[in-house]
Amino acid sequence: MSLAEIRNRIAQAERRAGRPEGSVTLVAVSKMQPLERVIETLEAGQRVFGENRVQEAAGKWPALRERFAGVELHLIGPLQTNKVRQALELFDVIQTLDRPKLARKLADEAQARGACPPLYVQVNTGEEPQKAGVAPAEADAFIAECRAMDLPLVGLMCIPPVNEEPAPHFALLRKIAERNGLSGLSMGMSDDFESAISLGATTVRVGSALFGPREAGGGSRPA
Repeated sequence: MSLAEIRNRIAQAERRAGRPEGSVTLVAVSKMQPLERVIETLEAGQRVFGENRVQEAAGKWPALRERFAGVELHLIGPLQTNKVRQALELFDVIQTLDRPKLARKLADEAQARGACPPLYVQVNTGEEPQKAGVAPAEADAFIAECRAMDLPLVGLMCIPPVNEEPAPHFALLRKIAERNGLSGLSMGMSDDFESAISLGATTVRVGSALFGPREAGGGSRPA
């Protein structure tokens, strides 16, 4: 599917939800995609991209940023504490803040740098043991803990279980965000981004619908 088609579907979903056009940000998930596909998407005008791994992003994006102005790069995969410094140098937004140890490391590095990118707390709405994220029941306390460290929280992110209807997970994430005064909702991927928009998503992460199948990958829900 072309970038124009994805953008049109986002715009239609915004209208159906009674939301202003342009209120949803498309993050093009470029993880494990051939470089030529990423360049084609950049040439078509897309500037917001998501990567899962710090090392993959480090090998790809510095050169692309030199060639294409205005790129905004989001980390949408798990972040190891030993990669925090490199991540802060590479990414404009980190969507996967998911545990106190990582929050403390981010706070320490941010203090040393004098700056920190916007952060999303990842919530494991399905409480899946194999998946990163804060349990819904622990989200309020974790958000308060992050705020006490002066971390710049802007929203919440989730990845619903593969074999479950995603809408209840999106609704849960929105409820947690609302009661904590967070406006950003990163939810919705290739198979369900229109549902996510109807439930308040401000950011959708679309990979396979835009780029086609990845070069490698597992059995997770398509990004």
